[in-house]
Amino acid sequence: MILLYRIILKIHTTYQYFIQQIYLKICIAKGLKVGKNVRFVEVPEFGTEPFLIEIGDETTFSNNVRLINHDGGYNALHFFEKYKDVRAFGRIKIGKQCLIGADCIIMLGVQMGDNCVLGAGSILTSSMPNGTVYAGVPAKYICTIEEYGDKALKNNSIYPRELELDRAKLEDYIKKNLPYTYKPIKK
Repeated sequence: MILLYRIILKIHTTYQYFIQQIYLKICIAKGLKVGKNVRFVEVPEFGTEPFLIEIGDETTFSNNVRLINHDGGYNALHFFEKYKDVRAFGRIKIGKQCLIGADCIIMLGVQMGDNCVLGAGSILTSSMPNGTVYAGVPAKYICTIEEYGDKALKNNSIYPRELELDRAKLEDYIKKNLPYTYKPIKK
């Protein structure tokens, strides 16, 4: 049963990968600008105007990210004569060496500076300066990238680096050696 599951999962993953690569090529053909060595855990949704989006070198996108470059909510105003011509489009620019976490939404008119992190599940409605970490709904400033790195060092999971070459061995090591410690309750 496990073998069948793995086969089905592999077929599904391969199919999704090819669909995403075709979608990415179409968006680039429409004018999406993608820098060098950009990594997509999953190709984001680039909206109906991918030509309004620019992504810097070595940026990483996690899964289920959406970039929204127009405000369709204004359609509700078009029933009023005063607002019949209201439209909103905005460019989105993401800097170099950024990380966009899982399930993020990046709204129109937003610019992320270089070396930024957008935390998982965030909705970015304002621009981010270089070297910052934002998170939340709406996303707000959390700390600098250096403060984030220092926190990461304190919470670092140590394991033999050579295990990264064999995922099964790495998972086995982590399963056996990761301590059962949890974050404290916030009051």
